[in-house]
Amino acid sequence: MTSPSSSSSSSGATPARVDTLEHPALADARDAIADGIDREALVTVFGRCTVDYDGRASSHLESGDRHVMLKPDGASLVHTDEGQQPVNWQPPGCEHSVRYVESGAEAGDDDGPTDDPSTPRLVLESDRSTPDERLRVSFSRIFQVSAFAGSDETELALSGTEEDLRQRILEEPSLLESGFTPLATERSTPAGAVDVYGEDSAGRAVVVELKRRRVGPDAVSQLRRYVDALERDLHADADVRGVLVAPSVTDRADRLLVEHGLEFVSLEPTAD
Repeated sequence: MTSPSSSSSSSGATPARVDTLEHPALADARDAIADGIDREALVTVFGRCTVDYDGRASSHLESGDRHVMLKPDGASLVHTDEGQQPVNWQPPGCEHSVRYVESGAEAGDDDGPTDDPSTPRLVLESDRSTPDERLRVSFSRIFQVSAFAGSDETELALSGTEEDLRQRILEEPSLLESGFTPLATERSTPAGAVDVYGEDSAGRAVVVELKRRRVGPDAVSQLRRYVDALERDLHADADVRGVLVAPSVTDRADRLLVEHGLEFVSLEPTAD
C-alpha cells in the first residue's frame, strides 16, 4: 500500500517542501529517493535492511529495522532504535545513489535470518573516492520514505563554554578571589597549556583550570600536573597555587583537592 503526502511552508527565504510515502512499493520508493537526491533534499528512509561498509575496514549488519538519512552534502547515517550515535555512517562529500534489483543475491547481500534472498531489494549507496570506501544499505521492505527540502542559513551559537568561563574571569578577576591578577592564558608547561595563569595579592603564582561542567578526580589530577610542572619550571622557592574553577565537583574530587592542597571555586560559564 502506498500513501503519498506532501506539504510546504512559505516561511523563510526558500519555501520548505516535504514529500512522504508510507509503505511504498520498492520501485516507487526508488523513484522518490532518486528525485530527492536530484533535488538536493534531505532524504530519510525507514525499513527492513542489511548494512555493509567496505573501505579502511569492513563491517556487516544483518537484517533489521533501521532509519537511514541521506544529506545533500553527501553525509549518510544509519540509526537503530537505540542510542544517539549512528551504527554506521559516511562523511560529507560522498555520492549518493539508489537502485532497484530483482533479488538480494543481485544486490550482493548476505542472507538475513528472515529475508528471502530471492525477493527484490532497494539498494542505497554512499560512495567516497578519497579514501575509497562505500556504505551500502539494502532494503527488503520500506515502511516510509520522506524528502525534506528547505533552508537553514543560521550557524550554531554556543554558550556556556570554557571560553565563556575564561572571559568572565579575565573581565572580572575578583570572581576568582580578591586581588587576583591574570597574566596569561594558555600558558605552556611540560604538562600542557594552563587555562589562566596569574598572581594573587601576595605575589604567588596561581594556576587556574577551567571546566564548564561538574567534574571528578580527573580534573583534579590534571590541575596537580600543571602545578607540579610550574613548580619545576619556576625557581626553587616558588609557591604555586592551583585553583579548579567549575560549577561543582564530586565528593571524591573534593577530597582529592584537600589532599593535594588545591582549591576550588564554584563558577558557572555564564552569569545567567
